[in-house]
Amino acid sequence: MQFTAEQIASFLGGEIVGDAKVSVSNLAKIEEGTTGTITFLSNPLYTQYIYTTQASIALVRRDFEPEKPVTPTLIKVDDPYTSLTRLLELVEQARGQKSGVEEPTHIALSAQVADDAYVGAFTYIGERAVVGKGCKLYPQVYIGDDVVIGNNVTLYPGVKIYHGCRIGNNCIVHAGSVIGSDGFGFAPQADGSYKKIPQIGIVILEDDVELGANTTIDRATMGATIIRRGVKLDNLVQIAHNVEVGENTVMAAQVGIAGSTKIGSQCMFGGQVGVAGHRHVGNRVVIGAQSGIPNDVKDNMELMGYPAVPKVEFARQTVHIKRLAQLNQTVKELQQQINELKKHIQD
Repeated sequence: MQFTAEQIASFLGGEIVGDAKVSVSNLAKIEEGTTGTITFLSNPLYTQYIYTTQASIALVRRDFEPEKPVTPTLIKVDDPYTSLTRLLELVEQARGQKSGVEEPTHIALSAQVADDAYVGAFTYIGERAVVGKGCKLYPQVYIGDDVVIGNNVTLYPGVKIYHGCRIGNNCIVHAGSVIGSDGFGFAPQADGSYKKIPQIGIVILEDDVELGANTTIDRATMGATIIRRGVKLDNLVQIAHNVEVGENTVMAAQVGIAGSTKIGSQCMFGGQVGVAGHRHVGNRVVIGAQSGIPNDVKDNMELMGYPAVPKVEFARQTVHIKRLAQLNQTVKELQQQINELKKHIQD
């Protein structure tokens, strides 16, 4: 499909600088833009590319003024990144949507599946399960007994949802993710072995949650592991039993949250962050990549390091670490001088 700059600007509420009739049929990164594509400039670090890109249209901020001639027609908007997201949503909607029930599948007689749901081949839907309107279950999805799935949920290939779990509306779960597997609960025995503790709780995903590929969320020992509304988890994230993740919190790849920890709302965790069990992390907390959190964290903190410390302190520690070799040499020299002084005094 082709769209003109005039059509795009009208859709986004933007201001055109250049040829309003130029058309595009694809999107591209600004450094890779070619004729017939639309790109965007949001990060100032990429400003240099606005003068070299061959894209036909570029989304820029309303206050952007080029310092020299540019090739693309500019569409000025409040937020280029958000505007691009809206365009990508249009592209996604324009793609052909799958529908119907493919064969072979197994849908239990007691299950309820909305008439407009798509169920891919080799999907299993268990007893008393409920699948809401507009859902898309891609091939090889497993839905256990008594699972309830809301409306407009997308489960990509190989997703597994164990018995009794609850999935809210508008959720997206990417390939290979597992929701509701047993929490890691074992009781040590006198002979040194471990006895499995039955995990009889469930997992609840509230509305508008998105899980990356191969992310795992353990069912609660009792009660529920809860992922609140609007949470976004990247690939390979591990959420242990009885954890609660607050609204609109985001976590990058390989984050691990140990059992019974409570994470606040609007937090941001970098990749490979680890949080100990039975901790409480407040609201609006930002944690840098590869940080370790052994203790509770108050609201509005910015932490980095292992164990994590306030961001300013981490920067100070990093400077000191870089000077360790020099400091070590200085200590050696001072020790040598002390030894010479002692010898002089003794003589």
